[in-house]
Amino acid sequence: MTQNANDLGITIKKEDNFSEWYLEVVRKGKFKDQRTPIKGLDVFMPWGYALWEKIQENINLSLKKMDVKNMYFPLLIPESLLKKEEEHFKGFTVEAATVTEVGKTKLNEKLIIRPTSETIMYHMFSQWIRSYRDLPLKINQWCNVIRWETKATKPFIRDREFLWQEGHTAHETREDAVEQVNNSVEMYSKLYEMLALSALELQRTPADTFAGADYTVALDTLVDDGKVFQGPGTHLLGQNFSKPFDVKFENKNEKTEYVWQTSWGVSTRQIGGILMQHGDNKGAVLPPQIAPIQVVITPIIFKNKKEPVIKASEKLLKQLEKIGIRTEIDQREEYSSGFKFNEWELKGVPIRIEIGPRDVENSQTIAVRRDTGEKITIKENDSKHIEKILDDIQNALKTKAKNDLYDKIFNTKDKAEFDKIIKSKKGGFIRANWCGNPVCEKKVKEDTNGVEIRGTLYNKKEKVFGTCLYCNKEAKEVVYLAKAY
Repeated sequence: MTQNANDLGITIKKEDNFSEWYLEVVRKGKFKDQRTPIKGLDVFMPWGYALWEKIQENINLSLKKMDVKNMYFPLLIPESLLKKEEEHFKGFTVEAATVTEVGKTKLNEKLIIRPTSETIMYHMFSQWIRSYRDLPLKINQWCNVIRWETKATKPFIRDREFLWQEGHTAHETREDAVEQVNNSVEMYSKLYEMLALSALELQRTPADTFAGADYTVALDTLVDDGKVFQGPGTHLLGQNFSKPFDVKFENKNEKTEYVWQTSWGVSTRQIGGILMQHGDNKGAVLPPQIAPIQVVITPIIFKNKKEPVIKASEKLLKQLEKIGIRTEIDQREEYSSGFKFNEWELKGVPIRIEIGPRDVENSQTIAVRRDTGEKITIKENDSKHIEKILDDIQNALKTKAKNDLYDKIFNTKDKAEFDKIIKSKKGGFIRANWCGNPVCEKKVKEDTNGVEIRGTLYNKKEKVFGTCLYCNKEAKEVVYLAKAY
């Protein structure tokens, strides 16, 4: 099989052109294929989808602990159902894709391809909930959604179609709903440990709160180009949906009340965050806990010395699989060792193990760390050493992500310092003070070409340390600003 030189590695440096570097990582690492007829509707390649499956496994375990049940709801939502909650529908009008005819027959009512599922779900909640005995109701669905992005698309980070989970709950009291919000935020924080990502848990400003919610909490992740992308989001919906959708219950005192609700979700956007944060000029770097393959064994085969090398490779495979390490042997003979090394580097497999005739003679293997390139000699049967290296890689990536985040938080006590940081074009987060006036919030974004207030630290009240970043008047709270994807 012919080896194409253009596929052997990344040709654009991360520090030179972050956007183009990222597209190469996605394409050459075979995470997604964008060569579809419709922009923003991409093909998930097996390697990229395998990452999503690992995220699903993690979240599903957490859902079981919270007694959340998986379900599935219709893809198409009648427009009249969305209009029951006007504020929510207004928030998605621009991005909504609709079905208006089937074959040559025009429909009497527009059907909206789900941008999210609150309305169809809560219509059903109203059918199911009658008494306090039916509460809490906790459900989740794994599905695709369509949001017709008007901005430029970017694979994983800003797609028109993406995959996600959306959890929805109904409770007797506001306190119960708030507890669910806290549990969901904690669930996503634990997911980030697995992804070796670091984020700020921010409560959005009223202007940036999910349409129809009392408040929104989101994990904002900073990546190497100084921009942030929104990670998992959690919303306290209060009774803003239960009233228009008539989701009521009879309480213990036989009085009728509206339920209190939450919704929360994480999407395939996280895959883009992993690639952006951890990737280097050789391609992706996957944290071991999320990597579909944690160790790839590459036999280095010479004529007349194939059998002992393959035998040693298969023995090591069994040893690693026995202790739960996801391992694969690359026995393809139509490719050179160098080509295979490059391919696995592009994919980001945490450890590559090389076994050649000399290694067999010396009863050893050579382990190569993907994150540092370090070569480590491993004695035969010492599979626990490989397990330790995987732990070291996970912790190293986690520490680097945390340091990258907190090294790029810049404090500004007044408008002069804020303007100075903006002019320096450092990227990252700006920690500043805000008077709470939405006019200042809007003007900041307009005057800075997109730097926006992302919110306040969730459940952590910070002491104001200066004046408002825009009007220089007395400030009410400490906020974090950044430019986002």
